[in-house]
Amino acid sequence: MSKNIIILDETNYFLYNLEASIEKGMKIRTILIKFTTDIRQSEIPAFRGAINAVLEEKHSILFHNHTDDGLRYSYPLIQYKRIGGKAAIVCVGEGTEAIGEFFNKSDVNIQIGDRTEQMEFDRIEAKQTLVQVWNEEFHYNIRKWLPLSSDNYRNYRSLEGISEQIQFLQNILVGNILSFCKGLGITIDQEIKCTITQIIETHTYTYKGIKMMGFDIEFKTNVSLPDYIGLGKGVSLGFGTLTKKHNNKNNINE
Repeated sequence: MSKNIIILDETNYFLYNLEASIEKGMKIRTILIKFTTDIRQSEIPAFRGAINAVLEEKHSILFHNHTDDGLRYSYPLIQYKRIGGKAAIVCVGEGTEAIGEFFNKSDVNIQIGDRTEQMEFDRIEAKQTLVQVWNEEFHYNIRKWLPLSSDNYRNYRSLEGISEQIQFLQNILVGNILSFCKGLGITIDQEIKCTITQIIETHTYTYKGIKMMGFDIEFKTNVSLPDYIGLGKGVSLGFGTLTKKHNNKNNINE
C-alpha cells in the first residue's frame, strides 16, 4: 500500500498567550488514515467488519470494541469514518499503537458489500494535541452528531422554545466532551463551557437499527480538542466527527 505520511509533532502547539491555560492538560496522539476508496455513510459498518476480517485472529479489541464477555464500553480509540467521500480510520491514544497491526499488512483487499476494494492510502497524518481547559475559546464544526437517546429525545421535543432546545443540546455536548476526556484518562477540574453558534442542518440517521436525529452544528468551547475525533453516539461508525474551524486564535493542533 502506498503511503503519503505527514507527521506533525506538536511540540510547539503555539499559543499566543501561554497564561490562557487554567489547568494542566494532556497531549493526545491521533492518526488519520485516509484511503482512496469511495464509501457511503451506510457502508461504514461493512468497512469496519472488512478491516477486522483481514487482521490476525487475535487482534486488538480496539478495532471492534467487543470482548469475550460483551462490549468494551469506554470511548472508542479506533473510529471508522467517511471523510471527503473516502474511507478513513481515526486512531486516538492507545489506538495509534494498535493500528500497527493493520500497517503490517502489505497488501489489503477488503470486501464492502458486493465489491472488492484494494485499500490504497491517500494520506496518513499523525498529530499530538494538547487537550485541556483554557480561558480562550476554540471554534469547531461537528457533523452527523447524534446527541439524543430515546429518553432525552422526548425531553428535547417537549421544550417550548429554540433557546431551551439549544441549551439542552449544549449540556449534552459538555457531557460528550467529558466522556471523551474520561476515556483518554484526562482529568478536567474546571468548568467546560460550550456554546452552539449555528445549527446548520438536521437529518435522520439509522444507528443500530434505530432512527435518530442527527445534527450538523458549529460550536465554541474552552477545551482544545483533536481534529477528526468523534463525540456523541455512534463514534466508532463515523458519527459526530469534529473538525476545527481555522480562525482559532490559539492553534493547538495544526
